[in-house]
Amino acid sequence: MVSGLRTSNTSRKTKWSAALYGCLICSTSHAVTQEIRAVYVPDPANPQANAFINQTPQSGYCATYPNDCKPLSGVRLPLRFASVQALEPGSSERNGAMFNMPAQWRSLMVTNVFTGETATVDMRIGGFGSQYVLSDTAANLTGETDDQQAHYKLWGTSWGVAPLPCRPGAMPSHGPDFFRFFWKTPAEGVCAKRAAFMIPWMSYGYLDVGYELRMPDPLKMSAGLYSGQLAYGVGPGMDIDAGDNLLPDGSDVTFRFVLDVQHVLKVDIPPGGNKVVLVPEGGWLAWLQQGRKPARLFRDQTFNISSSSRFKMFLECQYGGAQSCGLRDSEGGATPAQVFVSISLPDSITDNAGQPVRRRPLSASPDAPGFQPGRFLDRAAGTLHFEIPRDYVEQMLQPGQARRYAGNVTVIWDSEV
Repeated sequence: MVSGLRTSNTSRKTKWSAALYGCLICSTSHAVTQEIRAVYVPDPANPQANAFINQTPQSGYCATYPNDCKPLSGVRLPLRFASVQALEPGSSERNGAMFNMPAQWRSLMVTNVFTGETATVDMRIGGFGSQYVLSDTAANLTGETDDQQAHYKLWGTSWGVAPLPCRPGAMPSHGPDFFRFFWKTPAEGVCAKRAAFMIPWMSYGYLDVGYELRMPDPLKMSAGLYSGQLAYGVGPGMDIDAGDNLLPDGSDVTFRFVLDVQHVLKVDIPPGGNKVVLVPEGGWLAWLQQGRKPARLFRDQTFNISSSSRFKMFLECQYGGAQSCGLRDSEGGATPAQVFVSISLPDSITDNAGQPVRRRPLSASPDAPGFQPGRFLDRAAGTLHFEIPRDYVEQMLQPGQARRYAGNVTVIWDSEV
């Protein structure tokens, strides 16, 4: 008296394709756009690393001196500033050389381009730099013959020393008429230098930006591409403010985010596991020799699951059923038996309430609640529990009658939650 059942698993993964046009840095006379691209791909060799990896090529100061930039990533933007009047000794802060950068965290929403699902990314500007270029050499402007001393004398301090609240980068450099600098911004506020000599004209040739990100938890995001953007205004009184004298050639900087979430959902059932034979506890001897009907028929089928994303589970039955699947008598064609299926999942997978999944009943409803991994799992053990309760066993077992009950049960693991 056995019943043969078939189990299978399917992984429904969103398929997508996208044509992306443009370049990493695109500039017009009014705006600068910088793409920030990050990806999450589960790593079986490092299952605890459940975070996005920034794939944006570094450029500028942070590319040349990455250790000095950490934990920032950096890009060089084609944003230029030029003075509209001479920088005079004793001029106001806003008419001199100053910066006020958006050092506080700001949030933006990224949206799955196929499902509309959203997540939040936080960004802050943690450092910036450029190269100032003078209308003449610092030596000619100050009368000092040594270049390094001339730059120092021109401002009364070195640009390698950042004014508070900024902090200096470790690797400034200079030439006769230029000085390269990078200042870190642990807090928001004006960082200003005042000229000690008249400077007829001055410019910044580019803007290096060191940025820091707080990314969403990829395990709680569906697979696919997410996009969103964060714009900073540039100019006097704007987010990126270099004062009233040194004016930009662009009106805003837009960071365009593209997050690529690539999940894994794979279930491996041991060889032969697609045929499930339900038997009494202790076997059939008590029934065959003593006529004592078993309390139930059951089988626990183990499997290994690899998962990095939410998923749900439900049944497809050959012979109907909502909460259970029918088994058909091969002799008479009736379906007096019902098999109930439940699931036990690894400890790090929980239900919607954050509770462990232990013998959770499965149904034929595709709208069943989902399960959430707390980390990437690689071939973690789970168990499918198949059981025919006593009431059905009573109907199936009749003295002197040998019958076989069988039916197909398909167990679906679905990542399209």
